[in-house]
Parts: sequence; C-alpha cells; structure tokens
Amino acid sequence: MSVLPVTDALRRLEGDGLVESRARAGTRVRVPSEKDVRELYELREALETQSARLFAERATPANRQELVRLGKQVDALFDRMAEDGNDPAFRFSVHSRHVELHMRIAEHAGSALLQRMIERNHVLILNWLFDVAGRRTPLPPGFHSNLVEALISGNAERADAAMRAHVRYGVVEVAGQVSALTPEEWRERPRSRRPVSRAPLRSIRVPNK
Repeated sequence: MSVLPVTDALRRLEGDGLVESRARAGTRVRVPSEKDVRELYELREALETQSARLFAERATPANRQELVRLGKQVDALFDRMAEDGNDPAFRFSVHSRHVELHMRIAEHAGSALLQRMIERNHVLILNWLFDVAGRRTPLPPGFHSNLVEALISGNAERADAAMRAHVRYGVVEVAGQVSALTPEEWRERPRSRRPVSRAPLRSIRVPNK
C-alpha cells in the first residue's frame, strides 16, 4: 500500500475523532471522554430508533422470524458471559453476534442509506468497545428478546420506544467507567478481551443472506 492511501485513511479517522495526531508522538487511538461516550450513544439512539421504526413497518414475516431467533441466541450468549466471561474469544463471539442482530434490524428496515450511516459512524463497533471497557452490571434477562418482541409487533411507536430504552440502558454507568480509565487502561482493556487470532474489529461484517 502506498503512503498516500495510509495518510488519507489516518486523516479520515482523525476527522471522525477516532485517532489523534501529536507532534513527535505520531498517531494513536484517542482516549474517549465521558462526553464522547455520551454523544456516541446519542448518535446511535437517533439512527437505531429510526431503524427500529422502519423494521416494524417493512420487515417480512421471514425477517421477523430471523430476528426472534437472533434475539434468543444473543440473550443466551450474554447470560453465559455473565456467569463466566473471562475467555476473550467467547466475549468476541458474543459481541459479534450482538452486532449481527442490530445490523439485521438495519438491513431489514429497507433503507440502504440508513444502514450505511450506522456502519459509517462506527456506532455499533465503538459501543462494543465502550461496553467491554465500562459495563459492570449484567444485562437483565430477555433483554434482546424483549426488544425483538416490540420490533416484530408492527407498531412503529412501540418499536421506537423499545429501541430508545435499549440503547440508553446502562449508558451512565458505561460513560462513567470509561472516562475514569487512564489512557493506558483504555488502550489495554479492549485488547485484553479480544482474541489475538481473530480479525480486527473494523472487519466485522454481516454477510448478506
């Protein structure tokens, strides 16, 4: 790869606020503040509530059945992780399946632009990192199945409210925990819970079906 594409890529990441460049220190991942975390959750809420509304209105019966299955799988995985979440490979697989669930909602919402915005703004991947670094309280039972139940109801208002509550759950705890980390702890925490042999986070994609 030539120098120019690498430079452009780093410039784009810096513009997105994901890395920072300092004189004589080079480019490195920027440590998020509590405000950064809160604003990213606000962006995710705006995008995903619209995704939920459109899913409720447009999803086919097959789409709804698939989401029910994924919701149950994700809940079962999070339950297992709450009991014994020390294996980095397992944690990675849980959060990968979680990303898949939310991207399926976006895909079946029927708006390619909205789906690209969710991907482009890194909202699910960065929330994954914040969750790994900052969440201490286990999710309540049936957390994702309850969300799915609202989405498959066909009621856009109910789907909107359920997704809004889903995204907001625990955000104060996560933002506070992340902002309390030292720069060294922040950079090491996600790395310590991700398997070395797996692909980097930016390559997590949900295959088209």
